[in-house]
Amino acid sequence: MSQTIVDYEDATVEVHRVVVGPVDNNVYIVRCRASGDALLIDAANEHDLLVELCRELGVRRVVETHGHWDHIQAVEAVRDAGYDVAVTAADAEMLPSYDQILEDASVIEVGRLRIETMATPGHTPGSMCFAVAGTPLLFTGDTLFPGGPGNTSFENADFATIISSIEQRIFARFGPDTLVLPGHGASTTVGAESPHLDEWVARGW
Repeated sequence: MSQTIVDYEDATVEVHRVVVGPVDNNVYIVRCRASGDALLIDAANEHDLLVELCRELGVRRVVETHGHWDHIQAVEAVRDAGYDVAVTAADAEMLPSYDQILEDASVIEVGRLRIETMATPGHTPGSMCFAVAGTPLLFTGDTLFPGGPGNTSFENADFATIISSIEQRIFARFGPDTLVLPGHGASTTVGAESPHLDEWVARGW
């Protein structure tokens, strides 16, 4: 599709990305190639475009990586268009509205895809990452970027907590070829980032 960038595809899955809003948020649509069903990650902004993409790409539901304002501006519009929105309990009050609560270590089925949820607090108390089983795909929201962790200068954010999330829940679990797809900017890999953890701890951000 002309409006999206295809970040990844194989025999089972395709990942479409569109960049929206004033701070260039990545919105991802993860689509099962067998069924045509899809999941949208972060209804960030430009709601007319996102609703159009939902209809064209077979989106069945929407999940939020966290509740910061720049990731949720299109939530009401996608709900009004008939799509359920899910977020963690810890971040739910940051949204104008939602339908479902995301639990840690659960599975979201999208056609034949199994998308695993991982609580990764630190950037917000309820930040969550999503891994597509059987693929190298890991959607990290604002938890992990090329060059380090997400911003922890916000209220209710905590640097030690985000470092623990990255070390224990991402680097300890996923191999070096895992593709890290963040909430803003370019993708990276676990292998490119994990050697720098001690540097991030030393600099304190």
